[in-house]
Amino acid sequence: MDQGDIPALLSRMASDEDASRKMAVFKLQSSINDPSFADVFISSGGLMVLRRLIMTSSGNTLAYSLQSLTRLLEVDMGWDIFEGPTASDLVERIVELIVKNPLVNILRGAMSILVSLVGHSQSHTESSRTPGTFGFRALKPAVAVHPQFLELVIQQLQSADHALCASALMLINALIRDALSGEVSANKISPTTADGEDWSLMIKKLHDLGLIKAVYNLMRSSTLQDLAHPMLEFQSLTKVLLRKWRQVHVDVERTEHRRALKSLHLASNPDRGHVNGHSRDGSSERTGKSSKRHNPEKWRRLGFESESPAAEFGDAGYLGLMDLTDYVRRHEDGFQKLLLEQASTPLRDRLPVAQASLAVTMILYEHFGVDKTDLEETRGYRGIDMTDHEILFRPLLLQWSRLHASGLHGFFRVWKATDAKYGDFDKVAELVRILIEQVVGQATRTKDLLEVEDDLQEYDVPRLRELQMSLLKLSFEEKWGQHLIQVREELRQEALHFVKEQRVRCLLEGSWFERPAAQNSTGLPWRYAKLSHNKRYLHYADFHQQTAQDPVLGTLPERVALNAISSVVSNVSASDDVRSITSGSTLKLQHAAKSTTKITINTEVGGKEQAMLTLWPTSHSLASEWLDGLLMLLGQAPITAETNKLISLVSDYGLKIRLLNVRMDAAFEGPPPGAGVVPSRKDLDEDYFFEV
Repeated sequence: MDQGDIPALLSRMASDEDASRKMAVFKLQSSINDPSFADVFISSGGLMVLRRLIMTSSGNTLAYSLQSLTRLLEVDMGWDIFEGPTASDLVERIVELIVKNPLVNILRGAMSILVSLVGHSQSHTESSRTPGTFGFRALKPAVAVHPQFLELVIQQLQSADHALCASALMLINALIRDALSGEVSANKISPTTADGEDWSLMIKKLHDLGLIKAVYNLMRSSTLQDLAHPMLEFQSLTKVLLRKWRQVHVDVERTEHRRALKSLHLASNPDRGHVNGHSRDGSSERTGKSSKRHNPEKWRRLGFESESPAAEFGDAGYLGLMDLTDYVRRHEDGFQKLLLEQASTPLRDRLPVAQASLAVTMILYEHFGVDKTDLEETRGYRGIDMTDHEILFRPLLLQWSRLHASGLHGFFRVWKATDAKYGDFDKVAELVRILIEQVVGQATRTKDLLEVEDDLQEYDVPRLRELQMSLLKLSFEEKWGQHLIQVREELRQEALHFVKEQRVRCLLEGSWFERPAAQNSTGLPWRYAKLSHNKRYLHYADFHQQTAQDPVLGTLPERVALNAISSVVSNVSASDDVRSITSGSTLKLQHAAKSTTKITINTEVGGKEQAMLTLWPTSHSLASEWLDGLLMLLGQAPITAETNKLISLVSDYGLKIRLLNVRMDAAFEGPPPGAGVVPSRKDLDEDYFFEV
């Protein structure tokens, strides 16, 4: 439409005939988002005519009028319509349409206008304009007239019309953003001041009306594509909200904080004699002769480190207090039972419930990357690919309270399963962090919350430890590199030495060997061998039968000097192979038929090897002990799978002990600054001592 047609257009919009008005405003909605056209329209008095249509018309005429104003505001023009003494009447009319009008096309337009109105920043207005024209304050008088407004907006999140559903969610986002911004006037007010609590009241009201459940269901549905942008914005605003709660310091001078702490104490079912006489900060005061001394472990029995609980919320803030009080409120019986079970346990050995709750709060906080989102970032999603819903959307974030409770129950379970003590707190917390990562982190977008809660309660604790070891190894290998290789080599050498001592000890104790019938021409089927105390000779003798007491060295006349051994040949390592180990530590494989396990000890005579002694172990374990014991005595490497498995087991066990003594975050930090640097002795004299 040409700008020259605007006078005629305005004339038809002001006509007494509805058909004429409907056609005129229908054409207007397709041209009004052209800034040059809009400028002429406004300067010609068009806002007054458009306002009159919105206030008085109905049906399609009203729908087209609302759409026209929506498009005008989208190009950041026409804000004057909300100025002056009649502005509140217009806002109330639009709120009334949302409350009372069932037509979808009218509802969509009305909500879109309110999205713009609430989201219009005060910084865009001139100082001469009346404060409070925009934001939620602009809606407050109308909402007072129609108190069911917010409830009905949330109900529209269940609408089958996706555009209406999206508009409703955009309006909710605008309300939350306005509340969180703290712009209750031209000046920003801190959320920790008395006036700044408006944002928390608004959020609580929205939650009480079922907002979280409605958006959670939408986020798990198959209709995400049409709602992707407002849904992602809501998810980010949820993170900003959590961040805001955490930034609020717990202060016993504030009524709601003091009340929350008192509810924790009362829910713990304290002795009635200790209920009276507590002060505002949780300490006891004598109020008269009838007062009784307060429990000296009033707060520590709940799992706090001291009798000043407020100070222990420094990291988690009011978010941590909210999580703990919500858990206790929902699971009061279990909370009391847990405290009662631990009452007979020394204080330092009890499960610290309050500290565990705070740990789970921070684990979830870090898991969802709450600190990585701020209020300004929640606007910039227009360039993001919205097709990968599984990566973008985390509906479990909206179930924060139930996740916290399940995570805390998981903490209790891991604590008991590992028989943890107070000094093990950080290690249990690391296992719970891995539990959250495995269950919550790997849950699909559509996975039911009940399944997630069950998985948190049933996840195998030994499996958690295996995952912890794997993660620690990976992180250490990446960040510590050569340091870890060196540690592993040191531990392997220690394990090799340990296993050598064990194998040689078997030889020193002596063992019985049974000669096979085909090899028994002497009628003496049993052979006993034993290493001398100085480890220089292998003594042996043949017997008709095993004796009740093992023979001593003095009864074993035959002996082999270890320094005369040239090789040890055996078929212990594999059933179809004969492995020959020479003094040069070379390994030769010779195919042989499967036969009785034997160990042949050779010596070199005239350039050729001949057998000095043959042993027939009665078990694979005995064969492994003697074969590898002999090889290790000769300075050679063990070859049997059983011995090598034992070496790896001992080595890995040592590595696990060292890794378990390091927190997960330390693994990612790498060596501390200055590690390995030899201090300079510049400017030092010889007047020093070593502190041992």
